[in-house]
Amino acid sequence: MKKANFFYEKKFWQKGYQVFGIDEVGRGSLAGPLVLSAVCFPQKKSKAVENLGIADSKKLTAKKREELVKIIKRQANKIFIAKINVSYINKYGISKAFQSGVRKLVNQMKKTNKKIFVLIDGFHVKYLKGVGLKNQKAIIKGDEKSISIAAASIIAKVYRDKLMKKLAKKYPFYHFDKNKGYGTKEHIKALKKYRQCPIHRVLFIRNSLK
Repeated sequence: MKKANFFYEKKFWQKGYQVFGIDEVGRGSLAGPLVLSAVCFPQKKSKAVENLGIADSKKLTAKKREELVKIIKRQANKIFIAKINVSYINKYGISKAFQSGVRKLVNQMKKTNKKIFVLIDGFHVKYLKGVGLKNQKAIIKGDEKSISIAAASIIAKVYRDKLMKKLAKKYPFYHFDKNKGYGTKEHIKALKKYRQCPIHRVLFIRNSLK
């Protein structure tokens, strides 16, 4: 596994920025919210944090993610979470939902009253008030390269997984505790039998059932 590091963060720490890594979880899910997280580490702890094994959440076991969440919460300066509900996703689409989530996170960051630089997994987000394009960097596969982004992916993943387990009790037919809302064979089979429930994404389901 390629090791994430603070290569990008160091560039902006040197310029006096508080650097946040942002990532999302649940983009391709058929059900449940989109969850985003932002994580900021202090420069003084960078060497210690690089040896903690923080990596892309998709490449870690559930047990390892749970362990790392506790460590990240101890080591990070700030951790923020934003949740975009299914109703918004159904109305505006997943891209706008992601952008809305990033804006929610930035609004929380601005309350720290410090210079902010944002590292985003994937793509730039336009019209970020207080950040703009100048103070953000989009990194393709950022969760494999930046520790801050990887940490954000872990925080978001654990948060969303717990949420989907709770929703599984409310909507037991779909086994959200196992599939977390993604389009597994079991989930598709349940959809065909019971149709959609209130937390399903209408367009996503339509495409999956074609």
